[in-house]
Amino acid sequence: MARDSESGLPIEPVYGPDSLTDWNPAERLGEPGSYPFTRGVYPSMYTGRPWTMRQYAGFGTATESNARYKQLIANGTMGLSVAFDLPTQMGHDSDAAIAHGEVGKVGVAIDSIDDMRVLFGGIPLGEVSTSMTINAPAAVLLLLYQLVAEEQGVPADRL
Repeated sequence: MARDSESGLPIEPVYGPDSLTDWNPAERLGEPGSYPFTRGVYPSMYTGRPWTMRQYAGFGTATESNARYKQLIANGTMGLSVAFDLPTQMGHDSDAAIAHGEVGKVGVAIDSIDDMRVLFGGIPLGEVSTSMTINAPAAVLLLLYQLVAEEQGVPADRL
């Protein structure tokens, strides 16, 4: 059953090969929830599963941010979006001279695996999706996150 978009255009529940006319869909379209995922990663996409609700959060220490994440989850948040402080975003440790005055101001300070353990302590990483907005030290922070998830027993393919 078609419905209308906010613009008044009809929206079909699922689009198939007949919906496309300018390329060969049989070669590249795929089914919803199947490779090559051109129609979404879930068979019913967001008609059967709601969008993940997140709040960009993180401030001060890993302990303070962990308490906020637990509060958000207890109140219905389905995913976490980690806000890192500026020194962390730039790849500086909190005790670096250049970080003075910025540690924990606009996000959470993460300097080590121990900080990451505290940040996600008591949060089931296999059940709660996590988003991190990070630039320069992305590879290091992703590794720390993966290590903490593995310590919780979450396989890498579930992250």
